[in-house]
Amino acid sequence: MSQSLSMVAPSGLVAGDSRIAGHHPSGSDPFAQARGLMVDGQVRPNQVNDPRIIEAMRQIRRERFVPEAARLLAYRDGEVEITSGRALTEPRVIARLVQAAGVRAGEKVLLVGAATGYVAALLACLGAEVVALESDPALAALGASLTADRDTFADRRSVEPVIWSVGPLAAGVGAGAPYDLIVIDGAVACIPSALAAQLRAGGRVVTVISPQRAGRVACASLAEEVGGGLRPVPLFDAAVRPIAELAAAPAFVF
Repeated sequence: MSQSLSMVAPSGLVAGDSRIAGHHPSGSDPFAQARGLMVDGQVRPNQVNDPRIIEAMRQIRRERFVPEAARLLAYRDGEVEITSGRALTEPRVIARLVQAAGVRAGEKVLLVGAATGYVAALLACLGAEVVALESDPALAALGASLTADRDTFADRRSVEPVIWSVGPLAAGVGAGAPYDLIVIDGAVACIPSALAAQLRAGGRVVTVISPQRAGRVACASLAEEVGGGLRPVPLFDAAVRPIAELAAAPAFVF
């Protein structure tokens, strides 16, 4: 059953909650240097040269999207756990994946496994119309609060509103289809068939495909809709945490 496209109302869990790094009302930004080092030391050296992505990652306060106990790790060269089984994807991996997607302003993008919304904020900075799908209501409420808060961005920029939906990740959000782009934030064995069906003709999916045989490495992939099917193109090796919820989903066979 498809979900409606109503905005998730922030619950009692908000950006200032003790589990999430709060904002700095004085205007100070203690993580500014760490954010710059992340971009210049991790993102740019890994073939990310889209100035829009580079600037957005300089401005999005990544520490706000992780539990307070983990905020000092927010800019590390690796994933950061949000809750059991869920994590923020490594900065250089998500930057390169989003760059490969070729996001254009005004495109309708479905983000699957949106968690607390870091990637949703990045896509919104690129001018996309983002529908963020998350199965955990608490994470979705946090994400809705963070992506709507101008203090999430160091320059307090206004971005395209992110529409949040709560429901099974494998089902997608049929009410918003068709999408120009689907971003699955996490590794999957295959692209769920219900998600593939929500692409417009010529649309694309970016995600990390987990190896199904021992000895193989997970690979970031771009799959384009061609004649009712998906044509995958491997991009680069990427160690990304699998999305357990999608492990048994009916999948599109290439």
